Amino acid sequence: MKLIIAIVQDKDAAKLQSEFIKHKIQATQLSTKGGFLKAKNVTYLIGAQDDKVDEILDIIKSTCETRKQYMTPPVSLAGSISETSYPVEVQVGGATVMILPMESLNRF
Repeated sequence: MKLIIAIVQDKDAAKLQSEFIKHKIQATQLSTKGGFLKAKNVTYLIGAQDDKVDEILDIIKSTCETRKQYMTPPVSLAGSISETSYPVEVQVGGATVMILPMESLNRF
């Protein structure tokens, strides 16, 4: 068994949740926030049999899209204007997925 931890951007969460329901994949959804962009994320915790991991990864990969977005870095405390004071293009979205071994999964 594996524990899949998938962190996805809030914009992709509803679509991914629908795909999980469609494929009868049970997942626990947690609201989280990213550190770099301070954007809302959703973290899914999924307990899966080893033979289902690839299917779940394919669903996540096909559902969570990367896109480009502009962000303005925080102004330095000194108040000086530098190149980092202007909006920069960053890639957002997609998914960060971690797969951990899991000894057992119990539902009570």
